[in-house]
Amino acid sequence: MSIRLYCDEDSMRHALVAALRSRGLDVTTAFEDGMIDREDDEHLDHASQQGRVLFSFNRGDFYDLHTEYLSQGKTHAGIILANQQHYSVGELMRRILRLAASRSPEKMRDQVEFLSAWG
Repeated sequence: MSIRLYCDEDSMRHALVAALRSRGLDVTTAFEDGMIDREDDEHLDHASQQGRVLFSFNRGDFYDLHTEYLSQGKTHAGIILANQQHYSVGELMRRILRLAASRSPEKMRDQVEFLSAWG
């Protein structure tokens, strides 16, 4: 079973979402889920409740939130972080698909993956 992805407000570019979906990845966005203008922890909780790995360009805040969750004994379905405007849509798609092919939902639980490592 492949990971399912939730794109927060920063990462929900239509071209990327369409490209991932066209290649079979189950993706939803903050917009589609009615999660616009929510706090980061609300996005992470929502994604996790849906069994989805959160994808964001908001590296610092979500990495801090990941650390906070673990220290409080809270769990999440996983986080994928990337540098904004560092990759083309095609490169983002390739890296996300490479990661999704290598990591099961179980292996993503409570983990943070940086797309820079999936080149």
